[in-house]
Order: sequence, then C-alpha cells, then structure tokens
Amino acid sequence: MTTESATPAVRATVYGYPRQGQNRELKKAVEGYWKGRVTAEALRDTARALRADAWRQLTADGITEVPTGDFSYYDHVLDTSVMVGAVPARHRSAVTADPLDGYFAMARGTQDVAPLEMTKWFDTNYHYLVPELGPDTVFTADSTKQVTEFGEARALGHTARPVLVGPVTYLLLAKPAPGVADDFEPLTLLDRLLPVYARVLADLKAAGADWVQLDEPALVQDRTPAELNVAARTYRELGALTERPKLLVASYFDRLGEALPVLAKAPVEGLALDFTDRAAANLADLAAVGGLPGKRLVAGVVNGRNVWINDHQKSLATLGTLLGLADRVDVSASCSLLHVPLDAAVERDIDPQVRRWLAFARQKTAEIATLARGLAQGAGAITAELAANRADLASRATSPITRDPAVRARTGAITAADGRRAQPYADRAAAQRAHLALPLLPTTTIGSFPQTDELRVARADLRAGRIDTAGYEERIKGEIREVLSFQEKTGIDVLVHGEPERNDMVQYFAEQLTGYLATQHGWVQSYGTRYVRPPVLAGDISRPEPMTVRWTAYAQEQTTKPVKGMLTGPVTMLAWSFVRDDQPLGETARQVGLALRDEVNDLEAAGTSVIQVDEPALRETLPLRADGHADYLAWATESFRLTTSGVRPETQIHTHMCYAEFGDIVQAIDDLDADVISLEAARSHMQVATELAEHGYPREAGPGVWDIHSPRIPSAAEAAALLRKGLEAIPAERLWVNPDCGLKTRGWAETRASLEHLVEAAREVRAEVGGAA
Repeated sequence: MTTESATPAVRATVYGYPRQGQNRELKKAVEGYWKGRVTAEALRDTARALRADAWRQLTADGITEVPTGDFSYYDHVLDTSVMVGAVPARHRSAVTADPLDGYFAMARGTQDVAPLEMTKWFDTNYHYLVPELGPDTVFTADSTKQVTEFGEARALGHTARPVLVGPVTYLLLAKPAPGVADDFEPLTLLDRLLPVYARVLADLKAAGADWVQLDEPALVQDRTPAELNVAARTYRELGALTERPKLLVASYFDRLGEALPVLAKAPVEGLALDFTDRAAANLADLAAVGGLPGKRLVAGVVNGRNVWINDHQKSLATLGTLLGLADRVDVSASCSLLHVPLDAAVERDIDPQVRRWLAFARQKTAEIATLARGLAQGAGAITAELAANRADLASRATSPITRDPAVRARTGAITAADGRRAQPYADRAAAQRAHLALPLLPTTTIGSFPQTDELRVARADLRAGRIDTAGYEERIKGEIREVLSFQEKTGIDVLVHGEPERNDMVQYFAEQLTGYLATQHGWVQSYGTRYVRPPVLAGDISRPEPMTVRWTAYAQEQTTKPVKGMLTGPVTMLAWSFVRDDQPLGETARQVGLALRDEVNDLEAAGTSVIQVDEPALRETLPLRADGHADYLAWATESFRLTTSGVRPETQIHTHMCYAEFGDIVQAIDDLDADVISLEAARSHMQVATELAEHGYPREAGPGVWDIHSPRIPSAAEAAALLRKGLEAIPAERLWVNPDCGLKTRGWAETRASLEHLVEAAREVRAEVGGAA
C-alpha cells in the first residue's frame, strides 16, 4: 500500500475522469439494464471494472493520487442527493423498494412519477439533476457509495482521495421542491445538512481516507455577503470536527474572488484553485491574501475543459510563483476531466501533426505528471518534454490551417445593418400571419425525430460499403416521408423533416464547414447515457456549399404544410465544440454567423418559409460572473442576428433553447429578435413563461408541454394543464404548442402517443379560447 510518507514531494492528481470507458461501456450497460437485457449485478460489475481501469490508467500515466467517488451511473449531483438522503417524497417508495431502480426513476421519471428537473452544470454542456428541498426536508447520511469506491481503489494499491460535492454548492444548486414557496432558501437548511457531511467524513476517515476533496464551484460565482458567511461557517464547523480526514476545498471554472479570503482563513488543510486563463486572477488574489501558509495547494494549471495542448513553460512559471505561497504545491487539471474525451491517440483520421496539438484526458494526465516532475526536480528533468511542447505550440501557431484571409476580410466588413432585420417585428408578424395562415395555438416540434435502429444500420452499412450513397439516400427519403406522414395525420401545423441524415446537431454542420475537425471516438457525457462528440474548432470558418437545403426542399415537396428549415446557431456551434483559444470567441462567433447566414438565405431562396436557428447554449455560455455578461451577450446576440437578418419579412425565424435558467438572459432572448422562440418548460412548470411575461417579451413563444428527457408519456390532460398555465402569462395569439426539445433520444411508440396527446391538448384549449379546434 502506498503511504503518505512514500508519496512524491509534488503530487500529480486530477479531480475526476471520464466515466464511460474507451468504448462507452457504461452507456451500453446502463441502457441494457433499462431494457431488461443486463442484470443489476452485471451492471455493477461493469461499473466496478470501469473504475478499476480508470485508476489503473491514471496511475500508469503518472497520476500519484487518484480521485474516487467521481464515477456515476447518471449524475454526481444526484449521487449527492442520495448520499444526504434528499429523496423527493414521490420517489421514496421506489428508492426503498429498489435503490438502483429508484435512483434511475429520479433521473428519468416513470409513467406515473415525474423526474427531478435537469439543468446545465455551471457554464458547461454537462447536465445535473437539481436537488428538491423544502422546510420539511430531513437529511440522513448514506456513505455507502463513497466508502465502497474508496475501498476499491485502496485495495488495488492506489493512493486515493474521495471527491464530494461540497455542502455550500449543493444547497446553492438546489431549488424549492414542488409545492414549496418559491422564496424558500435552501441555504437555510445548512444546520441540518452539516451533521450529515460530518457523518460521511467520519465514515471515510474510518475507511482510511487521508484526504477528502469537497468541490465548491458555486463560490466562483458572484456571491452575497450572507452566502459568503455561510461558506465561512460551513468550513469553520467542518474544520473543527475531530473525526475527519484532511479537507481539500476545490473550486474551478473561474476565479474565487471574494470567496478566496474566506476559504484561505478556514481551518481546512488545503485548497484547489484554477490557474488557467479564465481564472488567472487567482494568482494575484492568492498573493494578496498572504498565500496559504501551512496548507496544501493543488494548482489547476492544465485546462480541463478544452483539448489543446498545455503551454508547459507558462505553467512552470505559474507553479514556481505558487511555491512561495503555500506549504506544498501539487499539480492538477483546472477541473474534472469529465468534460473532455478520453484519448486523442486513437483519432487516426486526424492528421498526425494536428493530433499533436490535441490533449484529451489521457494526454492531460501525462502533461500533469510532466509538470509535477518539472516542479519537483527542476526544468532540467523534463528538457525533452519542454522542447517537444515548444515545437508543437509553434507548429499550431504558424499553420495555414488556422487562418483564411477571405474569411477575415468578410468579418472585417460587417456593418451594424448586417445584424438587424429590415422591418420591425409588428410588420413581420403581420406578413407572416398572412403568408403562413396558421391557427391559434399552432403546433410544431423542435426538429429531430427518433433515430431508429434502421437509421443506425443504414449509416453502418454505408460506412462498411454494404450499400452505396444512392441506396443510403433512398432510406433517408423513406424516413422523411414517414415522419411527414405521421405529422400530417396527427394534425401538427408546422412540420419538420425529422433530421434522419444528421448524426448530431453540431457535428453534422461542423463536418461541412471549413475550420472544424471531427473526431471518431471523442465522446463526452452530456447527461445520463447521452454522449456527444464535440468537434474541434481549429481554424477560420466558412461554408463551401449548402448543408441542409437539399433535404429540407425534398421534405417541402412532399406536403402543402410549411416545413421548418433546421440549423444550429453560432453560439451553440461554439459552446458544444472545443473552441480555438488563440482568438476572442466573439470573432469566431461572427465567422460562424456569416457561414450560417449563407445557409439561411439559401433555404429561403429554395422556398422555406419557417427557419429555426437553435441556440440552446446561449445561457450555459454566460460567464459565471456578472462583469463578463455584457461583452458576451453583445457578441452572442449579434452573431445570431448576423445569421438571421438577411431574410424577407414573411420568412418566420424561430429559435430554441432548453435546460437552463432563462430568467438570467430574458433581455438577451429579446435582443435576438427571433419571431418565435420555443423553450424547455415542462419540468420547471412553465416558469419561463412567467419570466417572459414579467419582462414584457413582445414576440411569440412556445414553452414546452412535454418533457422529452423522460420516457413517460404525458396525457392530453397534463399537456392541456401546462398549456393553460402558459396562457396565464402569454396571450393565445402569441403562444405555440411544442415539446421541450428534439425527439432524437425517444422511441417511436412514446413519440406517437405523446404528440397525439399534445395535438389533442392544443385543440381542446384552442376551443376554450375561441379558436377553431
């Protein structure tokens, strides 16, 4: 067993690691369990093996202290709710009867019981399940998962550090439970929660844990004096415990700011801070508070959120400065490596020289180990690594891949008029009503329809050469006709073609735009078993040829009803990609906006009257601190308007957003100047409709009435009830009826039933408000 005294003078560590396995074994096992094809014991065996493989790989790559507890079947915040006993009343019987099935019921819901609300984890594309708390919440400790996983790592000979979501962040992420007053403050439950954390810490101490990491990323956001006092009291009380491991309080994603002196003075043994560019102020701030004398500092100098190689010389300079500010300095990534793919070395389709610019999780752990060795032994110990790193950085900086003079000339010629519709909304709305002739409370969907096994087989057959392109395209046409036929029979008013030709809403476009690199194995968890392959934005962006016009035009030829053109907006194209870090994001967004503008104009020229430009990432990309909001929202909304402002007044522009706190960006939603916006609203009980009304939002909106991230089928009565609630905030002449999000992850049986209920609800409520049913 590795002991504390035998560990290196400088530890290399990480806060978390990708959970899925090299071939997404976890996804397959969990979904197999849901379908009854995998037993609970087999699922647990797969999970145990994946954890062991991850720790083995980390150790082989030079990590000397591995994290435990970061693994999750679905979501680590949901795991925390289980750990503290915060199970909603509607799920308690299921959790009691079968903890594993009850756990998944909280995440996904059942036909009879709604799941927990889901939203974005800070400014990432990872989704967490929101804790539901109220004045009657009773917390109870269950450290089984944390102790078991720590024990597994220890039994395999690893020096391990359990990782928990910290109590302050947990309460700040929580919301009032259904039926609880909206003004209830979960932070008022701190005195009930801290004894539960004390019990878990004691259990981990008894299991042999030397250190425990408590993640407090919520403290990098703007916090009130009262919230900072809560943080101070929390760590004063936890620090005073006698039966506990040493405490490492971790923050990431931004600077700690006013929370730094609070934590620096707390009676804990260590802090973990982000020292990458977005949190660079932590260095000066740490010096200003006198450093961390007598404490451990884990320095996050390798970017855990992007995929570009580290600048070792810059990191060593930072680490050298930090040596004078703490009792010991260890090296880490800036945050959990959950947010990057597993291994760049397996990306054989990327040019080998370009691949040397990339660092996925395995490459980042090697970078961390190299920096730890350089810090402990001096730069002379890593001379070869430093030289190779300098060469790779220079190769990228001088590569023609990164610069296109024509693109830069076009963005340089943008004028204010390019980002404004030529007519005010009132004139456009009148023209669109006359052109489209839609009923009151028009129905539509968000874009994608179920991606069937037949579609996946067709793609596999095409890749394997079992069918040619013509054969594949005939299958796509057949799928489009089926989707259109179903929508027409169901009575949906504005149709979609279902996107059968698309693999992902970002990757599909990235593969057709210059400047992007696509990966084959670069999977990253978005939520639960939903994984995406974010493309890599390496150079200047342009559109060589139309991307969606052919299939949209084909769909419109099959029907007299309007078919929406479907595009992913510029902010989401950036947010759900690994963006270049060598120029301002706003400049890249303008390039993407102009490329998409060409597509919008071509769709209109081909006869498309309704064009949707999705921006689900607008809120998630909002900087965590208010002082960065204005600049971000200015370029974000400008890039959307660059995309959409070249069309005629009768062409209706839609946008879509989901799973975020929209109240923070209502003015920005207004500034997009879209004619119609559809938003996720079912899990949040139409909260966004109220927020739009309070703002005085003047255009049309479709707050969702079907939570598509749950397998349950809402009844027509449920959808009608939500629709009536929406009408309390938005007048009928401006209200649309739609699901929360696209239907790609749903099956056809639940899609058919749910959309039939949605249309039935629209007809019922339409009759109530005086429109033709």
